[in-house]
Amino acid sequence: MIIKENIQFAIIAKFSYGWPEMEEIRRTTPLQCEIKAECKIGFLRDKHVLIRLTTLEDYVQVMSKLAYFL
Repeated sequence: MIIKENIQFAIIAKFSYGWPEMEEIRRTTPLQCEIKAECKIGFLRDKHVLIRLTTLEDYVQVMSKLAYFL
């Protein structure tokens, strides 16, 4: 079975220096990255998370910076 998911505005983030708790990632990422609309954040694999944004505006906002320090 193939499940279609909305990943049009998806970003894969990597944590190079340490690994915070998922609740902390979900709480601080929207504030730090100035995300205005709803976003979903989940584990992907080792030190990587998948951030699924819902608007083009938020996607451009996040992708416009080279790095974030969370």
